[in-house]
Amino acid sequence: MEYFKSSLKSVLGSTPSGNQPSGAETVEKLVNRLLSSTLLDDRRDACRALKALSRTYRVEVGAQGMDALRQVLEMDRTDCEIIGLALDTLCNITNPETFSEEVDKHGPKNKIGEQFTEIFIKQPDSVGLVLIFLEEFDFRVRWPALKLLTHLLANRPKEIQEIILISPMGVSKLMDLLCDSREVIRNDVLLLLIQLTKGNANIQKIVAFENAFDRIFDVIMQEGGAEGGIVVEDCLLLMLNLLRGNISNQTFFKEGSYIQRLTPMFQMQTEIDDNLIGWSPQKVSNVHCMIQVIRALVAPSCPAQALAACQKNMKACGLLQALCNILMASGIPADVLTEMINAVAEVIRGNAINQEYLSSVMAPSAPPRPAIVVLLMSMVNEKQPFLLRCSVLYCFQCFLYKNEIGQTQLIQTLLPQGNEAPSLTTGQLLCGGLFSPDPLSNWFSAVALSHALINNNVQKEELLRVLLATNIGKPPVTLMQQCILLLQQENKTQSKLGLVMLLCRWTAHCPVAVKAFLNIDSSITYLTTLLSSQENNDDLQETLFQNMCALLIGLCVHFNDNNVQAYTKEKLCNLIENRIGLERFQDIIGGISRHEVYSRALKHPQPAAKNPSELLLDYEFCRLIKTLEGTVIKSVSDMSSIQQKNQMTVLAPADCTLVTQYKDLIREQDIQVQKLNQTVDTLMKEKQELESNVHELRTTVSYLKDQNLVLRATQTNLCDGKQAVPCANNSCSSKKELDRCKEIVTELETSLAKHVLMIEEYKQKDTNRKESILEDKLKEKIEELEKLKKDQEDLLELLTDQDSKISMYKEKLIALGEKVESDESSADLDTDDLPESSN
Repeated sequence: MEYFKSSLKSVLGSTPSGNQPSGAETVEKLVNRLLSSTLLDDRRDACRALKALSRTYRVEVGAQGMDALRQVLEMDRTDCEIIGLALDTLCNITNPETFSEEVDKHGPKNKIGEQFTEIFIKQPDSVGLVLIFLEEFDFRVRWPALKLLTHLLANRPKEIQEIILISPMGVSKLMDLLCDSREVIRNDVLLLLIQLTKGNANIQKIVAFENAFDRIFDVIMQEGGAEGGIVVEDCLLLMLNLLRGNISNQTFFKEGSYIQRLTPMFQMQTEIDDNLIGWSPQKVSNVHCMIQVIRALVAPSCPAQALAACQKNMKACGLLQALCNILMASGIPADVLTEMINAVAEVIRGNAINQEYLSSVMAPSAPPRPAIVVLLMSMVNEKQPFLLRCSVLYCFQCFLYKNEIGQTQLIQTLLPQGNEAPSLTTGQLLCGGLFSPDPLSNWFSAVALSHALINNNVQKEELLRVLLATNIGKPPVTLMQQCILLLQQENKTQSKLGLVMLLCRWTAHCPVAVKAFLNIDSSITYLTTLLSSQENNDDLQETLFQNMCALLIGLCVHFNDNNVQAYTKEKLCNLIENRIGLERFQDIIGGISRHEVYSRALKHPQPAAKNPSELLLDYEFCRLIKTLEGTVIKSVSDMSSIQQKNQMTVLAPADCTLVTQYKDLIREQDIQVQKLNQTVDTLMKEKQELESNVHELRTTVSYLKDQNLVLRATQTNLCDGKQAVPCANNSCSSKKELDRCKEIVTELETSLAKHVLMIEEYKQKDTNRKESILEDKLKEKIEELEKLKKDQEDLLELLTDQDSKISMYKEKLIALGEKVESDESSADLDTDDLPESSN
């Protein structure tokens, strides 16, 4: 501190005792010295002093000295020392963090650095000037220039990205620093590039084509790969920025044979790690980033052709094998294992060769079991971590995705086997999970089983053959019967949601499965009873369950081949209309797609839930809803319309005549109402015309009043100034003018009185006429209303009498032994064919 004070004295000169300058005054003198000194040493000393003050007096140094510091960068480029000092000072001024020295004055969280960054980059070439200093090898210049760019980027990321993008060789200068032998510069430029490449596809492409992947892999190998320190993580984060969502860079990465360079990073000696030192936190972070790089290349959102090519390369170069080896190893941290399973899932998704490879992988257990079986054992085990179980479900879904062989093999394990030795199979595990007391296991198993039925009607029919021995001494039941029984007995909504998703997938596009469902006692009764309840349910999951049950009934209508006599399409629609109501039924089905859970599940094939209560809908099920919701609603509506038309055609001739009479009566009443409306419109137009006439008369009166005032003023002027202002030609007499003026005033008053009288007459006539017209129309309206009411009452009596007669005829037919179908709506009128009546 004493050295700093002595330095200031040498720069500023001594000051009288007891008269110490303030911080702002000191900064001002230093800035003046920096600008006015001709000697380089003096400017260098002033710059050094400003750097020392730039933490405690950041606002003062930035406000007064930024232009001077920028001038130093332009004028003194050849002197590395003063350039380094100026860059260091600018780094302090623009630092996004708050210095401890300024907390008392400006608070713990201020935006001083951001504000000075905005001022600094207003000069268009300021950032370009800093980029030039990156070419200087001297550590005193290159390192502070790099730090300054990092601060500017942190404060104004979008603006700095655009400036660097258009700067000549701007990205190239940064990429060259990755080869700097000084680790601190190499590491700092890594951090800068991570921020620079965020959210900017153009910069990502330029960085990638500047040989970034080679340099990143070189640094990773130098640092020890997965076992390395935080620099490895930084390299992987930069690689991830370049690949995620950037199709161009992904193609370049694949064609440049960089996927092969990922394989050695996953060939880890897990046994040594397990027995000796385990996994360090940094290694866990590194492996997480490595996995994210793989998933960026094979994400389901990638274009299909590029995705398939990356999956093929990963199998060919042994990367998939390395991932599976880690998957089957012991001692892997749970979070790493979870992400590893997700990565394997996406590497095999939709790729038949990779799916077949996973099915052949055996776990090193006694006895050896397929890896798929071991994974499913974890999924249905409620003691396993929730996210791990979700990842296994995702992996199994990806294994079955577009995999008819895998789907067939799964269903076959549920069917009776020959004399083969009993072994634990995927089907047995899923059935066990389906009937487990754990609701999460129920949901996982139901969803997993439903994926074996996607676009595969053969397996839907095969699944109908599955029999379950539920109780000793009782005949076995089918899997569908057991699912419906569980649906009725289960109290946990998550379990019921899983079962309904399975049944919807099973019955969709499969009339045979619909027939089996309808033949099961109480299946439709349970669903209609549930939906006909008028109770307002505020529970989110219960509401969603009702929505899905409505969809299940709708599927039974749409894919119904009318082979079940009790539940044909027509009878199911009658049941819906009578028990639930058509509009309410349509609204219940449409409620699924309006649900937030539906939108969230439809975003990505991977289950997106942080805790078990959020796991409600499956991605593929949501896609099924998106495809069939409108079709199902239309199918039910069309069937109801057909039924109503058929009911009208089977009415007796007498009934048809009666209906025709009613229609004619209502049409006549509509015509009368229309005539009355036209009369009212005519009266309203006349009223508007009268109001317009009154407005014109009032305007005329106002004009006449103004003229009267003008004439009065003229008369006054003539009387007051007749001696002082003689006529120009001395030929007019003041008396004559005065008489003439009096006459004109008199005339105006007479006219005004007439107009006022006319207005009053118009008003009175208009009022009387309106009152008379309104009274007449009111009487007419009241009479018409009474007549309409009487006609409606007669109509209702006739309808009631008709219903009584129909009921009586049915009873007579039944007494005579004739079979009469019970159809409560058979006597209803087709209200769509009747014109609307208005009162």
